[in-house]
Amino acid sequence: MTSAPADYSSDVDPERALKYALQHIRGDRAEIIEGVIEPVSPTWDHEAAAEAIRDQIRPRASELDCVTGSGNLDLPGSSNWYVPDLAVVPRAAARGAGALLPDQTLLVVEVTSESNAETDRIVKRRRYAEYGAPLYLLIDRQERSVTLFSEPGRLGYTRADGPHPYGAVVHLPAPFVLDLDTGVLDGG
Repeated sequence: MTSAPADYSSDVDPERALKYALQHIRGDRAEIIEGVIEPVSPTWDHEAAAEAIRDQIRPRASELDCVTGSGNLDLPGSSNWYVPDLAVVPRAAARGAGALLPDQTLLVVEVTSESNAETDRIVKRRRYAEYGAPLYLLIDRQERSVTLFSEPGRLGYTRADGPHPYGAVVHLPAPFVLDLDTGVLDGG
């Protein structure tokens, strides 16, 4: 029987080790969804949908002294590390942060792809609520709909506004107090 090297520690935290390794992958970005490493490689249509929402939110985010982006979100105590399509976070929280927690965001936006639609609809919706993201906007490209989830709790969001078809106006509550034109998601 071979013994472990002298510098091997049995105190290694597997969650921390996995998340550390993920952050040091060269090249493409990746996320961990329920313990499975998934590459983040959106199509241009996917990016266009996220950008259409970002363009509408950006002026209000700036007024709130927030930044918009797709930085890393850690879900400590779980084997999850997400890269949302868009998040709005206070500028002060974003400074120097390698990753934030969902409850440090004001809004998280996910845009479905054929390869991840069920993950965004079910898994991420549940996890974002569990970890306190106050607002979760789901842009469902396959269903051509938009749903805003709010009032997070341990068992999920307790309020859903939608699904609304593309073209509907979706109201983002405080602190945004902003109406999103989802017609832009349809190329309109």
